[in-house]
Amino acid sequence: MAVKEYRAGILGYGFMGKAHAYSYQAMQFYYDDLPFKVKLEAVCTRDAQKGKALCERYGFAYSAQNEDDIINDPGIDIINICTPNHMHKNAIIKGIRAGKHIYCEKPMVLSYDEAKEVEAVIAETGYDKTAQLVFHNRYFPTSMRAKELIDNGDIGRVYSFRAAYLHPGSAERNRPATWRFLPELTGMGTLFDTGSHVLDLIMCMLGREYASVSAASQILHPQRPSPDGKSMVDITVDDATYLIMKMKNGATGTIECSKIATGSGDELRFEIHGEKGALAYNSMSPNYLRFYDATGPDSTKSLGANRGWKKIDCCQHFQAPGGDFPRPRSSIGWLRGHSHSLYVFMDNVHNGRPGVPSLHDGAYIQYVMERVAASAQKGCWVDI
Repeated sequence: MAVKEYRAGILGYGFMGKAHAYSYQAMQFYYDDLPFKVKLEAVCTRDAQKGKALCERYGFAYSAQNEDDIINDPGIDIINICTPNHMHKNAIIKGIRAGKHIYCEKPMVLSYDEAKEVEAVIAETGYDKTAQLVFHNRYFPTSMRAKELIDNGDIGRVYSFRAAYLHPGSAERNRPATWRFLPELTGMGTLFDTGSHVLDLIMCMLGREYASVSAASQILHPQRPSPDGKSMVDITVDDATYLIMKMKNGATGTIECSKIATGSGDELRFEIHGEKGALAYNSMSPNYLRFYDATGPDSTKSLGANRGWKKIDCCQHFQAPGGDFPRPRSSIGWLRGHSHSLYVFMDNVHNGRPGVPSLHDGAYIQYVMERVAASAQKGCWVDI
C-alpha cells in the first residue's frame, strides 16, 4: 500500500504546539497501517535560537519567525495554529487563501464578528480543504461512548444536564497577568478558554440546540501583577462564568467554567439525565463513563431490582485502526484525546472530508459565548 506523506507547519510552539508535534509523531504508534504519514516540516517561533533548537530536537526541516514564510510555502500541506487567540483570525484567513488544510486551537477567533469574516472568506474562495477546531474533548473514548449511547436512545429524551470545567490556576492573587488576562489578546478569559470546551462538548452530544442563557461572571482579583512584576494590571476578563442554559428541546442545564476552583485539578465533568437513564463522567477518572439504566425494576418496589449506576470501562477503546497500542484495557492519559483528535483530522484530510468540528462549528461556539457574555453583562436571560 502506497503511503502518502503530508508536510505540516506548526505556528507557535508553546505548550499546545508541543502537544500537536507530539501527536503527529505518536500517530504511527497508536494507529497501524495508516495510508498517510506526516512530516514535521516547519515551526514558527519568535525566538530564532529556540527555533534552531526545535529543529535539532524534534526534526523540523526549518524554523521561521514570520508565519507567512510557512503559510506560503508550497511544500507545506497543513498548518497547525497554536498561537495566542488574537493571532488566529489572520492565520486562518491566510491559510484559507493559500489553500492549506487547517488545524486550529480554540477559540477560533476573538469575536463572532471575526468568525463571520472567516466564514465570508470561505464562501468567497470556495475553500474546499479540511479545517478543524481542536475541541479534543470530543475524542476521548468516554465522550464518544456517551454520544453513542445518547444517539442510540439509551437514555431517551434528555431532561437536564450539568457540566463543569474546573481549574485552580487563577485562584492565586499574585499570579502574573499573562496574555490570557488581556482582552486584546485573549478576547474573554475563562469563558473562552475552558468554557469553549464545555459548550462544544454539550453541543456535540446533544446537538446544536442552545436556545437561551442566563449567566453571571466573576473576577476574583481585579488587579494582578504585570508579567515583569513592576506594576499592577487591571483585570477585566472573567476568572469564572456560571451559566443556566435552555435547549430547544426543552432540556435545561447548568455549565460552570472556573479557574478559581481551589482543590480541583484539570477537571471536566458532566451529568446528563434523560427519560430512560443518565450518564456521568469526570476527567479525573478518565477511564470510566457511568451509566444509569432507569428501565429496569425499581429498587423501591422490587426485591429483584437491578437499577443502579454502572461503570463502563472505556479506557483505550478506539475504533480501528486505533486501540491496539496501548491495549484497550490500558489506562488513558490527557494527550490521548489530542492524538485521536489529530488522527481524525488527518483521516479527514486524506479522504477529502470536512473537519469535525468545523470552522462553522467554531463560529457557532463563538456566537454562543458572546451571548453568554451579553447575559452576564446585562444580568438577564438572552436568546441564543
